[in-house]
Amino acid sequence: MAKEETAKFVNRNYKRFVGLILSFGRKEKKMTPTLVMLVDDEAPFVETMTKRLAKRELNVIAAFSGQEALEILDYQRDVDVVILDVKMPGMDGIETLKNMKSAYPLIEVVMLTAHATVESAIEGMRFGAFDYLMKPCDMEQLMAKVNEAARKKRDQEEKIREAHVKEILAKRGF
Repeated sequence: MAKEETAKFVNRNYKRFVGLILSFGRKEKKMTPTLVMLVDDEAPFVETMTKRLAKRELNVIAAFSGQEALEILDYQRDVDVVILDVKMPGMDGIETLKNMKSAYPLIEVVMLTAHATVESAIEGMRFGAFDYLMKPCDMEQLMAKVNEAARKKRDQEEKIREAHVKEILAKRGF
């Protein structure tokens, strides 16, 4: 097929062509369970929640401080959702959230605390938290938030892949 005929074919089938290219990553990603990082300084809480989340077919990584969470994210970049306690010694949840969203803007963060105030909830949302829940929270409510947050992250990743494909096609004259 000559270049002109190829260009006509791609232009006629543009949406199907982009969809086909994007489907490769999408199929693989849907089969992968959501990877959640649980960040809390209370070891018994982390242990219990890790077991409860794993029973619901989530992969869970635990961190016991904000600093540890950031260090883990440096090499574990495929985390989908972080469940983050607000009150922790050292780097608190809000400071950890700021650092996470600065370095890894697509990661969604659900703030979780027993010491919630309206001000801390507003501050967390202002710095990019997906949502804010009180401890102890209903497990089904937490799972709903984690699933919504994971879906949002995957949708954003797909839009980025689509933009890259369109950019490559545009550079090649399609």
